[in-house]
Amino acid sequence: MLTKKQIEEEVLVEMEKMFPDAHCELTHENPFELTIAVLLSAQCTDVLVNKVTKNLFKKYKSPEDYLAVPIEELEQDIKSIGLYRTKAKNIKKLCQSLIEEFGGEIPKERDQLVLLAGVGRKTANVVTSVAFNEPAIAVDTHVERVSKRLGICRWKDSVLEVEKTLMRKIPKQLWSDTHHRFIFFGRYHCKAQSPQCHVCPLAHLCREGKKRLKS
Repeated sequence: MLTKKQIEEEVLVEMEKMFPDAHCELTHENPFELTIAVLLSAQCTDVLVNKVTKNLFKKYKSPEDYLAVPIEELEQDIKSIGLYRTKAKNIKKLCQSLIEEFGGEIPKERDQLVLLAGVGRKTANVVTSVAFNEPAIAVDTHVERVSKRLGICRWKDSVLEVEKTLMRKIPKQLWSDTHHRFIFFGRYHCKAQSPQCHVCPLAHLCREGKKRLKS
């Protein structure tokens, strides 16, 4: 596994060079919209979510707006997104909880965020980091894949173990930026099916890269 020194001196430096402006690509204007967008993004691309939320966020401005329509109407509004029935149900429950328990506002604490329907640890970390500027590392499929290919984490590590390893090996002040850079690196460079190993500045550290470049 890569050492903390290797990560700081090579991985983080190269990723910053490649993606200095990495950021959350989900379109939103406030913590509430971000939370809804991240909830919708489960097993779905950010591109498709942004297409749906372009109209969704014009129609629904508050938790009360989502609760004011029948669930069938909300399902139709997000029907092009996978698992839309489950997501519509979770949005309704989330909005009800916000009104009853949090004064209609998205809570800032991760422990409170994960109590909301459809909000797991990853979503809570994204909201904490992006909406409230608190250091966090959200482990999605890109972050997990990149971390394991580079040998920062073990192949058998769970998502939670990946998160804890990254938090331990990466300086806290870099958590949020690193999270976005890992996503960009995985989304646009170290892709699941066609990683660009032949032009990768980190190939000499990478398990997958070494294997592919030999073949």
